[in-house]
Amino acid sequence: MSDDRDDARLDSTGFDTAGLVTGEAIALEIPVTSFVLRAAGAIIDLVAEFLLAFGLFYLVAVLASDGGLDAAASAAVAIAALVVSIVLVPVAVETATRGRSLGKLAVGARVVRDDGGAIGFRHALVRGLTGVLEIVMTAGGLAAVVGLLSRRSRRLGDVLAGTHSQLERVPAAPPLVVEIPAPLTGWAATADVARLPDALARRLAQFLRQRSGMTEPSRSQLARSLAQEAAAFVSPLPAAPAEDFLLAVAALRRRREERALELVDRRMSRLAPVLADAPRGFPVREAPRAPRGTRAAPSAPAPQDAQADGGSR
Repeated sequence: MSDDRDDARLDSTGFDTAGLVTGEAIALEIPVTSFVLRAAGAIIDLVAEFLLAFGLFYLVAVLASDGGLDAAASAAVAIAALVVSIVLVPVAVETATRGRSLGKLAVGARVVRDDGGAIGFRHALVRGLTGVLEIVMTAGGLAAVVGLLSRRSRRLGDVLAGTHSQLERVPAAPPLVVEIPAPLTGWAATADVARLPDALARRLAQFLRQRSGMTEPSRSQLARSLAQEAAAFVSPLPAAPAEDFLLAVAALRRRREERALELVDRRMSRLAPVLADAPRGFPVREAPRAPRGTRAAPSAPAPQDAQADGGSR
C-alpha cells in the first residue's frame, strides 16, 4: 500500500492529510482519521449493532415462546435479524448519512471516496459486506492489521470500495509565536528572506510547534534538513545553529507578511472614501427621507417657458 504512504502528509496541526487533486488541478490536503479514532468509532458501532441484534433476538425468543414460530422459523428469523443488524442497518445508515454512523459521529469522522466526494450505496454495500469478514468474523483483527499497514488507516473494505475516513473535527492549530534569537539580531537587520514554498513553510511551522516533544537526535537532524532547504531562499547565510536559523527565518517572514497586510489596510483606508462616494456628476436616485414629525419642504415652482411668458405680454 505504497500509494497511501506517498499521498499522505502531515499538516500544521499534526494530523495526517490525504493529497487530493480536483478536476481544476487544485491540490487539496484533507486530514484523515487516525487508526486510534477509527478503532474507537468501530467499537461504538459494534456495540450499537450488537445491542440491536440482542433486541431482535429477544423479540424472536418472545415470539417463539408464545408458539407463534416453530424451531425452523425461529432459526430463519434469527439469521435474518443478525444480517439486518450487522449488514443492512450499517449500510442503510452510511448511505442515508453520506458516510456517517454513530461511532463516526462520536469521533468526528466521515467516510468519503478517494476523490473526496460523498459515498453512495455501492460504496456502503462493499464496506458492509467486507466488514463481516474483517471485523465480525475476525474480531477486528484483519481490519487492524490492514489499517496499521496503511498510512491513511484504511481497512480492507475501504481498499475495495475506494474510500477512506476523513476527519472533520480538526482542532485549530495554536498560533505560532517566534522571536529572532539574540545572536542573530544584527544579521536580521540586513538579511533578505524570500517567500518560502508552501510545503516548506508548512513543515517549518510544524517543526517549530512540535520540537519540544522530539528527541534530541531527531530534532537536530530535522532542523539541519530544514535549514538546508531554507538556505536557498535566504541571503546572506548566518553562521548560527540550524534551529536558531529556522527561528530567525520564521520570525522575519512573519514580520514581512504583517507589514504587507498593514500596507494593504492603509491603502484600503485611503481608498475607502473614494469607493464609498458616488462619482462626480452621477445622479443620486434616492432622496434623503425627512425625519418623522416634520413636513417636507414644498418644491419650488417650475420656471415658465420664455415663449409662454412673451405670449402673455
